[in-house]
Amino acid sequence: MNIFTTVPPHVFEAVGVVGFALYVINYGFLTFHWLSSHSRMYFAINIIAALCVLIGLVVSFNLASALIQIFWVVMSIVGLMLRLRHSPTTF
Repeated sequence: MNIFTTVPPHVFEAVGVVGFALYVINYGFLTFHWLSSHSRMYFAINIIAALCVLIGLVVSFNLASALIQIFWVVMSIVGLMLRLRHSPTTF
């Protein structure tokens, strides 16, 4: 049994919309200085947002969008790892 056939398409789309919302919220946090672009939380939210959008692309695949999301995941993991290496005690 395939998960893509057992889960209704609107569930994947809803997860993608959650990813969009996380991107927008994260950007708003940056704009209002509620979050720093140097914080680990910024990168963690980006990773989650990109993964959600990738899940949303399962039902309506778009190569360009998928590549952008993969880029965000990779760069955010790199950014998060760099921050963890420099100060491992606080998130």
